[in-house]
Amino acid sequence: MLVFLLHYFGPLLERLEVFSAGDSRVFLTARTALASLSAFLFAIVLGPFAIRWLKRHARERIASDSDRLNEIQKHKQSTPTMGGVFIMAALLVAVLMWGNLGNAYVLQAISVAVGYGLIGGVDDWVKLSTTRNGLTAKQKFCWQWVVALGVTTALYFVSRHVPHGTDLVLPWRNHVIPLGLLFIPWAMFVLVGSSNAVNLTDGLDGLACGCMVFAGTAFAALTYLAGHRVMAEYLHIPYVPGSGELSVITGAMVGAVLGFLWFNCHPAEVFMGDTGSLPLGALIGYAGLVTRQECLLVVVGGIFVVETLSVMAQVFWFRRTGQRILACSPLHNHYLFKGHHEMKIVVRFWISAALLAIAALASLKLR
Repeated sequence: MLVFLLHYFGPLLERLEVFSAGDSRVFLTARTALASLSAFLFAIVLGPFAIRWLKRHARERIASDSDRLNEIQKHKQSTPTMGGVFIMAALLVAVLMWGNLGNAYVLQAISVAVGYGLIGGVDDWVKLSTTRNGLTAKQKFCWQWVVALGVTTALYFVSRHVPHGTDLVLPWRNHVIPLGLLFIPWAMFVLVGSSNAVNLTDGLDGLACGCMVFAGTAFAALTYLAGHRVMAEYLHIPYVPGSGELSVITGAMVGAVLGFLWFNCHPAEVFMGDTGSLPLGALIGYAGLVTRQECLLVVVGGIFVVETLSVMAQVFWFRRTGQRILACSPLHNHYLFKGHHEMKIVVRFWISAALLAIAALASLKLR
């Protein structure tokens, strides 16, 4: 909205242009900060009202396949869930206020948030309103791939005009692998994979949210840098005109998640459910694709990657040998089964997430 007004008042825009950052003509740095602050405040204000409503209509049902895990988590029975609704609401309001809605990347990111948020919301609602454990894996994956196909196809037509826009850029000496049309299935894999990785991590109070704060902050910086010609050239990363506008969205995401964490920290007053975890994961995946830093996404989102690999390794080894590598997967449940306090696990995962985000940003200058 602010961008529209400043573009409308042309003479004022010309005076402000000297203060611009990157390709944005209107206070990109300030708008990113304001989007983050606005999303945080909106989540804080909306939170109590949303939680009261969710207490009446959306209470968590503890019903995993592990009886021991159900016993450990039984005190969380009937905690309100689907809190991702007010994460997404805070994020979208902030983006509408401070984002440039004429930017293709911004519109696609909004589509990602809405599309994956709806899938997560339906999954949560089925889980709450029936005896089923949400959508079937086939249904869930099918709809995730459908949304990913639409978004990545649109991204392909925008990115193919950008140098290395559809290439796989390896972080080691910036080796480039041209993908061409293969960019679309690759990008779909990144979106669906990152979405489900965050979803698997969302198992303890504040765990996924805290890790998302660090990952989101790192990608707010990466999108800002990729959209700034001078900084991109200095750091030897792909320059993507217009991608700086995504820093407004990633900044708003960080603010909204921090606002939600206010209520989600131990002992949690509300869970975000798939309504929040699926779109949040997809958004950082999308930011990685636009900036051509999806390989660095593995480092920035290292906690999410490890959690996903722990599930895959557990399933593979059990089918192969009939034995388990971990006491319970994902990895955070293994430590829970070993008797570690929930907050100790969460804070240590946060520390690891922070170090991984710092390492990823530091590696930009080491190329």
